[in-house]
Amino acid sequence: MKITPLDIQQQQFKGKMLGGLDPNDVDAFLQTVASEMENLVRENNELKEQQSRQSRDMLDMAEKEKDLRETMLAAQRIIEDMKANAQKEASLIVSEAELKAERIVADSERQLGELKARIEEVRRQKIQFEMSLKALLDSFARQLSGDEQT
Repeated sequence: MKITPLDIQQQQFKGKMLGGLDPNDVDAFLQTVASEMENLVRENNELKEQQSRQSRDMLDMAEKEKDLRETMLAAQRIIEDMKANAQKEASLIVSEAELKAERIVADSERQLGELKARIEEVRRQKIQFEMSLKALLDSFARQLSGDEQT
């Protein structure tokens, strides 16, 4: 059975017996006990409210911690994805640069081949020209020698 401060204040005792208790002392004691019990009940209620607030705060903090962990995990996944994408992009850029370099080298080698062929053609034409010029000079020299003999 739960006893409240009001129960204590309203408690009545049966008549005074010989050598029994003084009703004024009993009432004063009951008043003191009721007052103390009222303070204890109030303090108990305040502690319950405080405990309830702290429980709510702990739940809120646990939820915030969970959200923070999820956010950190998501951020970590994003960072890892960004790193992977950056590595793929870097690899692609290197591959493209290597292909471009190979094309440049191939074009340079082709142009070098064309230049060598043109140089050989010019040398051949020079030799042919020199031979034609020499033949022409020889022809003129024979004509001049033939004219001098007549």
